[in-house]
Amino acid sequence: MKLLAVIAFLTGGIAFGAERARDLGVPFAGQPGQWNAITDVKGVEVGYRTLNSGEGGGAVRTGVTAVWPRGKNSMAPAFGAWFSLNGNGEMTGTTWLEEGGLLSGPVLLTNTHSVGTVRDSFIEWQVKRSRPGEEAQEWLLPLVAETWDGFLNDVNGFHVTAADTVAALENAKSGPVAEGNVGGGTGMVCYGFKGGTGTSSRKAGAYMVGVLVQCNCGRRAQLQIVGVPVGREIQDGVPYARNGAFADKDVGSIIIVVATDGPLLPNQLKRLARRASLGLARTGSVSGNGSGDIFVAFSTANSNAGITSGTTSISMLANDDMNGLFEATVQATEEAIVNAMVGAETMTGYNGHKVIALPHDRLREVLRKYQR
Repeated sequence: MKLLAVIAFLTGGIAFGAERARDLGVPFAGQPGQWNAITDVKGVEVGYRTLNSGEGGGAVRTGVTAVWPRGKNSMAPAFGAWFSLNGNGEMTGTTWLEEGGLLSGPVLLTNTHSVGTVRDSFIEWQVKRSRPGEEAQEWLLPLVAETWDGFLNDVNGFHVTAADTVAALENAKSGPVAEGNVGGGTGMVCYGFKGGTGTSSRKAGAYMVGVLVQCNCGRRAQLQIVGVPVGREIQDGVPYARNGAFADKDVGSIIIVVATDGPLLPNQLKRLARRASLGLARTGSVSGNGSGDIFVAFSTANSNAGITSGTTSISMLANDDMNGLFEATVQATEEAIVNAMVGAETMTGYNGHKVIALPHDRLREVLRKYQR
């Protein structure tokens, strides 16, 4: 186990000092926040549970990620919206999110066959948190999304448990966010390189936009980084299964979570979620038929968004003033995806399948070649 991985384990998943894309000289546009993470949006907390054990047919390479809009101690609803660029995937709770425009509690990310476990585990955990004398919450429709990690993980082993979900929920914190092989992104593959979890943020005038991705999409030849055809330049080490299945096919998915402190209403947040598509496209994706590309956006403004009776006053940013938030979303999404690959490490998993990490030295060479 590498030193950074040990540090990440001991600090609850935060590998301080790990290289990120900007450290390699990738010239992204825009100004990030303090941590260049979704947690730069005040109140947002991120927690992980990473499962990495076993070999061969019993290899476990998976986990759970929790993103709390208002922190783990608050179930106060936030205005939210979702968007499906290509729907070959799952995100529970979207029917009410579309109807009511409210996101209550965290966004949870895991692997395809653990969505039900994570959903039910969160509900049980939340019900048990009721204070003495307080009526237990009787109505919960949590948002749980997935990407498929069956190339590296024993996805049919159902290794994610209720305890893993609880750990991700309770470990959530603000500050720096670990990337790569962590949480729900542990066993993911992105553009033929080791993928996983990535994050970034951008300042947009008086407001902040933060993005977190669980990326598991794309073919190697598609990958572009700041307009440079990195995937075509680095063609060695493309992953393949021993039976030839899933060999560099666009059958993965990506979940993108967009947070902002800008005072946006649900219809405006839908517009923001759509812009994540453009950040994804900058990295080369065409959102193939087999890819579940599903995005959610929420605003931490308007703390009174979830009132249950009467009337209230809320703030709304004028539509004409949203362009800065649109640009910030596109830029932060692009960088978050690249950060996921830069932060990941080479992994061998299910049935000996191996996926190499994006080589940092080769990336620098390619960027120099194209004078970027």
